[in-house]
Amino acid sequence: MSCPSGSVTCVRATTLRLGPRTFDIEHRALVMGILNRTPDSFYDKGATFALDDLVRRAGLLVDQGADLLDVGGVKAGPGPEVGEAEEVDRVIPAIEALSQRFDIALSVDTWRASVAREAYRAGAVVGNDISGFADPDYLTAAAEAGATVVATHIRLGPRIPDPDPVYDDVVDTVRSFLLERAERALAAGLTPDQIIIDAGLDLGKTAAQSLTLLRASDQLADLGYPLLLSASNKTFLGVVLDLEIGQRREASLSATSLGAGLGCRVMRVHEVGAHRQACDAIAAISGARR
Repeated sequence: MSCPSGSVTCVRATTLRLGPRTFDIEHRALVMGILNRTPDSFYDKGATFALDDLVRRAGLLVDQGADLLDVGGVKAGPGPEVGEAEEVDRVIPAIEALSQRFDIALSVDTWRASVAREAYRAGAVVGNDISGFADPDYLTAAAEAGATVVATHIRLGPRIPDPDPVYDDVVDTVRSFLLERAERALAAGLTPDQIIIDAGLDLGKTAAQSLTLLRASDQLADLGYPLLLSASNKTFLGVVLDLEIGQRREASLSATSLGAGLGCRVMRVHEVGAHRQACDAIAAISGARR
């Protein structure tokens, strides 16, 4: 392994703290189940928008071996405006219901500090922010709540079309961005095991750029923070293999398997069971799980 100059640690994270739970992630990847409380999700088209449907889906993901659940109330891509109050109305009842029913770590998928604060009060222990902490209050809210955060690379911002992104070197750009965001989180009072990094595949990246970043997962993991992979059913898989959304299951599993082998330690996925098995298989094949 080679380290570029700068404050790169080149030591992979071995633990991840999610509220009162601490996970050993040196060899075992965690699986994060996606729960969309949105009527316009690119994947499920609103199948879990109703609270009862979302809770039922959560029960299935827990039974399949999810380590944590990620609840979002606004899709990442362009769409109708969703104000702060509406996002709160979607997300907070869901997190309250899940925290009452399941003994599992909960994450809130939001870039608004105000929504994250409400979610932490409701039982969430992770703030999953695809904006890269664009809200200046985001890290303060997490530090006050003792929450973990996900720092994600995005070029322009959530919900902003970015059809033709250009990078001099996409891997170097994303590495530098994530390292700087992690250092911001440390300065705000979070500890290294409370900081997850995410390359943001499909977020301001072409299919080719997303593939490059996936192949470079080991270089991102070597920054020293738990690395999240969010590749499940994403557009770049459809583009390179000419697959519609409902046809991307096997491609998603392939991405998870490659990512796990390269050091990704949190897999954000729609279908938990198969990805849990894939991660366990990679650990067994590598000799880490006997």
